[in-house]
Amino acid sequence: MPAARTQNLRVLEGRYALQRVSDARALVPDSDLLALVLGPDGGAAMRRDDTAEDGWAALWNGDDAHDPEATGMLSAIVAPLAAGELPVWTAASYDGDLVLVPADRLDEAVGMLRRAGHHVTV
Repeated sequence: MPAARTQNLRVLEGRYALQRVSDARALVPDSDLLALVLGPDGGAAMRRDDTAEDGWAALWNGDDAHDPEATGMLSAIVAPLAAGELPVWTAASYDGDLVLVPADRLDEAVGMLRRAGHHVTV
């Protein structure tokens, strides 16, 4: 299987808020919805909300989609952030991964990722 490699990440425009979802049927999907993750006990929605005081910034690595069987792709992004004690929220799609970091620590996150060898476009 192909191993993780240096990745190209792009910071998405705007700020995002996390919302607990207990009933997905009550959720109204719209253009502000970035991701919806459902688990056995409910889930979470990531929505664009530029007014959120505790908003999150989103990074996307899917512009250069990786092989679905590649290993370590997400951990190659999350590990340097964890080493710097930066909290993250993640969601994955077939083509790539979303990694959310606190918006007020975005510059710090970009620096950590670049030092780990990733290319980040802001």
